[in-house]
Amino acid sequence: MFTGIVEEKGHIIAVSKQANSLKLTIQATRILSDVKVGDSISVNGVCLTVTSFNQQQFSVDVMPETYRHSSLSRAKAGTEVNLERAMQANGRFGGHFVSGHVDTFGEIKRIWTEANARYLEVQVDPNSIKYLMPKGSVTVDGTSLTVFEVKASAFVISLIPETQQATILGEKQQGDIVNLEYDMLAKYMEHLLRNHKHSEQDNPLTAQTLKENGFMD
Repeated sequence: MFTGIVEEKGHIIAVSKQANSLKLTIQATRILSDVKVGDSISVNGVCLTVTSFNQQQFSVDVMPETYRHSSLSRAKAGTEVNLERAMQANGRFGGHFVSGHVDTFGEIKRIWTEANARYLEVQVDPNSIKYLMPKGSVTVDGTSLTVFEVKASAFVISLIPETQQATILGEKQQGDIVNLEYDMLAKYMEHLLRNHKHSEQDNPLTAQTLKENGFMD
């Protein structure tokens, strides 16, 4: 589990690519202070497991499912990535609940500035817009952000100066691809309501059903 508060920007220094999988080696500093093999680290919002490390770098494997549903399939040596260690139970919760299980990716269609804010409009599959709402939360490349506007097939986020400097989002350009994780509470609610609806259709609760099972005379 993560919070979406990026701890540092790392650099991919090596990519070993197979047909539908990857091994990444990433240079970092801060997050390596207490790292262990088996630890979870969010790389651009994707929860990955540390397989090896030293004082300057760590390695992770990207399996086919992650390869197909995240921007890590486009990873190249020299690329900067957002990094966050799994949250600690005794720490402050600065962002929102982030699982590190990326739902999909979107494309930055427009960028503009106003005062000290940098706005990004991200185009997504129209079918996924239902998970977004104004003032709700979304994770973009591992960064917890507030949704400012929702359109038919896009949403708008705003970056404060600290986020521009501390994450790779401050350097993104029009046409870039970003990983997206929607609010897990919205996804759980949809799942529960869908299953409840199907259950009612398969086993409708009627007066006759109650009588047959001894709940009514």
